[in-house]
Amino acid sequence: MRHLLDTTDLSLEEIDNMISLAMDIISDGEKYAHICDGKKLATLFFEPSTRTRLSFEAAMMELGGNVLGFSEAGSSSAAKGESVEDTVRMVSCYADIIAMRHPLEGAPRVASFKTGVPIINAGDGGHAHPTQTLTDLLTIYREKGTFDNLTIGLCGDLKFGRTVHSLIKAMSRYKNVSFVLIAPKELQVPDYIIKDVLEPSGASYVQVEDMESEMPNLDILYMTRIQRERFFSEEEYLKHKDAFILDMAKLKNAKESLTIMHPLPRVNEITTEVDDDPRAKYFVQALNGKYIRMALIITLLKWGGALK
Repeated sequence: MRHLLDTTDLSLEEIDNMISLAMDIISDGEKYAHICDGKKLATLFFEPSTRTRLSFEAAMMELGGNVLGFSEAGSSSAAKGESVEDTVRMVSCYADIIAMRHPLEGAPRVASFKTGVPIINAGDGGHAHPTQTLTDLLTIYREKGTFDNLTIGLCGDLKFGRTVHSLIKAMSRYKNVSFVLIAPKELQVPDYIIKDVLEPSGASYVQVEDMESEMPNLDILYMTRIQRERFFSEEEYLKHKDAFILDMAKLKNAKESLTIMHPLPRVNEITTEVDDDPRAKYFVQALNGKYIRMALIITLLKWGGALK
C-alpha cells in the first residue's frame, strides 16, 4: 500500500505514468466509468475547500465509486476532541481510500501510520499540496508538451503558499528549469526551499520584487494570492499590493506562448480582463484537477491491491 503525502513520494516515472493515465481519461473517459464500482472515497476536510474537495468527489463519481466524509472539522467528532489518528482509523473501516485536508503540517503523515487504506494529502497547513501539484503538472504538460527547459515565474505569497512549495519541489527535478520568484521580501520562499530544494537540484533561480521586469522571459506565470494578514503593517501591504496584480498592461511584453496559471481561489490578484486572454489557463487548470485525481485514485487503489 502506498500513500501520497508529498509530491516527492512519487518517482518521475510514476508521475509520467500518472500523467499518461490522465491523458487517456481525457481522451476516453467512458473506458473508466465503472472502474471503481463498489469502491468508496472518504473526504476528511478539517478546513474549508471548494475545488479540491469537489474535484475529488467528482473524480470518484466519474469512476463509478461513492463518496462519504465531511467538509469541516466542526461537523466531525474532532469537535468533540477525537484525535486525527482515531478519526482516520475509524474511517478506514468504511472507505477504500481517504483524501484528507488539515490545517496542521504533517497531520496526513501521522494519519498514514494508523490507517489500513491509502491516504492522500489534500493540503496540510503551509507545507504541501501534492494533488494540486499533480494538477499543475498535467496543465503544464497539456500546454507545453514537456517539463524540461522552462522558465517559471511564481508570484505572490511564496512564503506560506503550499502550492508554490510543492510545485518547486516537483519542477526542480526536471532538466534545465529556471525559477523566477516574484514576491515582496516579507513573502519570499522559506530558506529551506532554497537550501534543501533549489540549491541541491542545481536549478537556476532569481528573487525579484516586481513581475514586469521578468515577464518577457517567462514560459509560465503561476499567480497566488497576496494576503493582507501576512504583513506586519497595513502600510507595508499597501506599498506592495498593486505590484502583484496581473492585468493586461503587465502582459504587454509577455510571450504569446505564455501560460498563466493560478491554483484558485482568486481574490484580486488577476483582473477579470485577463480571463479572456487565450493565455489564461487557470479554469482549465481547475478542470485538469478532476482528471489527475481520477488517475491518482486508480493508481493508489491498484498499488494497494484494491483494483486489478
